[in-house]
Amino acid sequence: MSATVAARKRGKPISAAGVGVGAGKRRRKAESAGDRGKPKVGGKMNEEISSDSESESLAPRRPEEEEEEELEETAQEKKLRLAKLYLEQLRQQEEEKAEARAFEEDQVAGRLKEDVLEQRGRLQKSVAKEIQVPTPGDIRVLRGHQLSITCLVITPDDLAIFSAAKDCTIIKWSMESGRKLHVIPRAKKSAEGQPPGHSSHILCMAISSDGKYLASGDRSKLILIWEAQSCRHLYTFTGHRDAVSGLAFRRGTHQLYSTSHDRSVKVWNVAENAYVETLFGHQDAVAALDALSRECCVTAGGRDGTVRVWKIPEESQLVFYGHQGSIDCIHLINEEHMVSGADDGSVALWGLSKKRPLALQREAHGLHGEPGLEQPFWVSSVAALLNTDLVATGSHSSCVRLWQCGEGFRRLDHLCDIPMMGFINSLKFSSAGDFLVAGVGQEHRLGRWWRIKEARNSVCIIPLRRVPVPPAAGS
Repeated sequence: MSATVAARKRGKPISAAGVGVGAGKRRRKAESAGDRGKPKVGGKMNEEISSDSESESLAPRRPEEEEEEELEETAQEKKLRLAKLYLEQLRQQEEEKAEARAFEEDQVAGRLKEDVLEQRGRLQKSVAKEIQVPTPGDIRVLRGHQLSITCLVITPDDLAIFSAAKDCTIIKWSMESGRKLHVIPRAKKSAEGQPPGHSSHILCMAISSDGKYLASGDRSKLILIWEAQSCRHLYTFTGHRDAVSGLAFRRGTHQLYSTSHDRSVKVWNVAENAYVETLFGHQDAVAALDALSRECCVTAGGRDGTVRVWKIPEESQLVFYGHQGSIDCIHLINEEHMVSGADDGSVALWGLSKKRPLALQREAHGLHGEPGLEQPFWVSSVAALLNTDLVATGSHSSCVRLWQCGEGFRRLDHLCDIPMMGFINSLKFSSAGDFLVAGVGQEHRLGRWWRIKEARNSVCIIPLRRVPVPPAAGS
């Protein structure tokens, strides 16, 4: 209790001095309390406190503080942030879809362009320069025939090879393992109850584009039709009056074309086991035949020196001249161009719009014989990778030769040689173009003019590895 209150209770008067002392004490207490809340200017403690506050303001924020600030995000701000993130994801997805659509459109446009060029017979993919020269160690050799290989075909899926020989047998080989999958043995003449087969040299074979039917022709004027999968005999076509020398299926159909040493071309419907018609025109034994998707076929006329294109619906033919010798082999490159080989050693490129070769390579495999009596090596087989610029030729010059067709098929440039001893009687590219198969024999497929004892009757699988060619400078 204060002195003033006590005095009032006792009834004593309060002096002004007492009031002033009390007020002064209260003012001093208030000032001292206010002073404690203010830092003293110039004091030692003031400097330390000021320094601590500055260090705290300059120090980096701790992750905990940042997380606390993030936790302090309001619900509205969170909705806005998520909406922006969702819109960004949508934008990225739409950009990716647009890129994919553009890529697909480019692919479709490229495919359509290729299809149009293919239908017109003008498609020429450039692959020849990418081929890497195979080494002898890369070549796989399949042996099973006793006599010279005369012909072979590859199934459309590139999984099997059919080979035929002068020993009258047909062997189905596995492409992957190289083992025999099936053997169609030789049939004995005039033997009843024997399994069907050939009793004379098999000269030609063909397989349908769906891999369902296999056709084989021999010197006994017969065409035998087989089920390609099981090698089961289905039909036998008769009608030719001499050896059957060429067979080809029209792509996408079961229509079969055949040609013979009787100078005729016949048309058959294999699915219906029916004969259709016969066409005449060659002046000598026809040596080979080929066909693609159009309703026409091409033939090599042997010693009559002509190549002919047969238009089946019109029952007409186009005649081409260019080789000096017997034309023994022919192959279509596309619907408008073909390659042929002759026993004068020449290889020719043809276009259906011109009656003369677009390019003619003489002495394609060189010369042989004594000095002054040299003769060119016969070209016994040709093959072309469909719709490309790659061509292969075979002879008995100890090699298979690869060629590149120039722009517009107006030039034939030598690429490389693949060592191979013997007569190269048949050549076929796989559908994918990743290997070339050669049928090799000690003798020519059509006769016994020479015999190479060092050769082995075999099927040779040649891998074709591609090395992309870098683009030219400035392209």
